[in-house]
Amino acid sequence: MPRLRVTRNSVTGAAVAAVAAGPSYDADATTYFAAVEAADGQSLESGVKTAINDFIVGCKADGTWSALKASCILAGARTLSGALVPLAGTAPTNYNFVSGDYNRKTGLVGNGYSKYLDSNRLDSTDPQDNSHVSVYKTAGTTGGSLLGSANPPSYNRMTGMDILGSSYRFFSRDAGTALGSSSATGVVGVSRASSTTILIRVASSTSSNSSTSGTPSGNKYFVFDRSGGSSYFSSARLSFYSIGEAVDLALLDTRLTTLMSALATAIP
Repeated sequence: MPRLRVTRNSVTGAAVAAVAAGPSYDADATTYFAAVEAADGQSLESGVKTAINDFIVGCKADGTWSALKASCILAGARTLSGALVPLAGTAPTNYNFVSGDYNRKTGLVGNGYSKYLDSNRLDSTDPQDNSHVSVYKTAGTTGGSLLGSANPPSYNRMTGMDILGSSYRFFSRDAGTALGSSSATGVVGVSRASSTTILIRVASSTSSNSSTSGTPSGNKYFVFDRSGGSSYFSSARLSFYSIGEAVDLALLDTRLTTLMSALATAIP
């Protein structure tokens, strides 16, 4: 809401009321806020808006914004409906999540057997050697897939992140790389910008791995699953996901970590 500012006329000394200028938001942030508030049925707190605006502006400054082709901030919004408003791309289709699964500060939690999101994006939409997937995980160490494309005929064309026992297993149009402790929270992601190398982000650290790419399967990406409702459900809690072109995961990690901290502070 605009604030009233009281000043004095320099000649008469009379009190004069004026409307103080409100915060100025990025155009993409403004569009996102309007859609979330429409879905929520009420306004977002100014602190929440500032946190999300700063994230968007920061990603643009970093050069990572344009790589986010399908994405949701699964936190911040007042309702589950608001949280499923896309930050970029098409809105996901919700399978079985209910309002009790959503927490404004920590995100959306799966149940490991029936709940997932269909991103409505094919893994072949982004170029074979120019792609990424990422999530921000706030809790969860059991099995399943955090985000991934459905099983193709051969496993060397998958993309996504699974929890495999005590480790993560990352796929990027390849047969997979086991790396990092599955108890790690924060950004978990994999990015491919060449036919022979992938970058993996986990536990605030980026690793480079040799990996030859295969042709994408042409299947859909799912969140909290990678098989479209079959056997790879996750019970993790996620507060963000993104799908798109190759991205600097370290820069994205910094922006997301700041965002989640700011949301936790701004939300009562």
